[in-house]
Amino acid sequence: MAPTADAAGDATVREWTAALGLPGLVDVHTHFLPPSVMDKVRAQFDSAGPLIGRSWPLHYRDTDEVLVEVLRSLGVVRFTALPYAHRPGMADWLNDWAAGFAARVPEAAVCATFFPEESAASYVAARLADVEVFKVHVQVGGFDVADPLLDEAWGLVAEAGTPVVLHAGSGPVPTEHTGPGPVAALLARHPRLRLVIAHAGAPEYAEFLALAERHERVALDTTMAFTDFFSEMGGVYPTALLPRLRDLGLAGKVLLGSDFPNIPYPYAHQLEALSRLDLGDDWLRAVCWDNGHALLG
Repeated sequence: MAPTADAAGDATVREWTAALGLPGLVDVHTHFLPPSVMDKVRAQFDSAGPLIGRSWPLHYRDTDEVLVEVLRSLGVVRFTALPYAHRPGMADWLNDWAAGFAARVPEAAVCATFFPEESAASYVAARLADVEVFKVHVQVGGFDVADPLLDEAWGLVAEAGTPVVLHAGSGPVPTEHTGPGPVAALLARHPRLRLVIAHAGAPEYAEFLALAERHERVALDTTMAFTDFFSEMGGVYPTALLPRLRDLGLAGKVLLGSDFPNIPYPYAHQLEALSRLDLGDDWLRAVCWDNGHALLG
């Protein structure tokens, strides 16, 4: 069994990874944003804004260059930028920035986002050949995934098979558009969508797990889901679901995510939380390397 990562710091992350026989980690859920946007995101966390709902002291706060070096020092060999829009006219500007970020940082996947607006299908179509993963944030964006303005864009993404990291669970603060119902409706219309449900769908863990079981191309990421911080927020993962989560991970459909750098604890704690689920080394290897590598290369 891999040693427990040091929750007080990140010094043992490479030791933890090496004990599993892995060449590194693939993290499908990290965030890099234009500085002006990241400043506003950090201000929301600092003030426990309305979509945060509680104290959220950020453990990592620095320039992109420093934060990329932190991930490299941890042995994270592939990661994402995952921009997300919360108003019309913003998405394609974010997409331009994310493309530039990926060009500067070889470990970073080419990421993009879209928002319900008349131009969504046009700018999604223009980027499909290059984008490796999209991000859609229902809670922050304040929209229904089944908005008709998005229908053509979803169809294009489904046809291309490009994965979408989708924050649709009702954590940390629910809105009228969060939860499994709208996602189930979206999948009924576009069953070939390749979705990665962020935060394992917290707190609607059972419902999103069931969606991943029913739909061939729906997966979950682990982002924050099993950490002490999420447990304190009332998001304790139900023990009864763990055997199904193990099966899903071994089937390639659970992927490591962290939310770095916007996390209130060291990166190592996410790994510690995965270890203590006691789902076995094969599951950890699948989640922390194999499944993400298959998604992002």
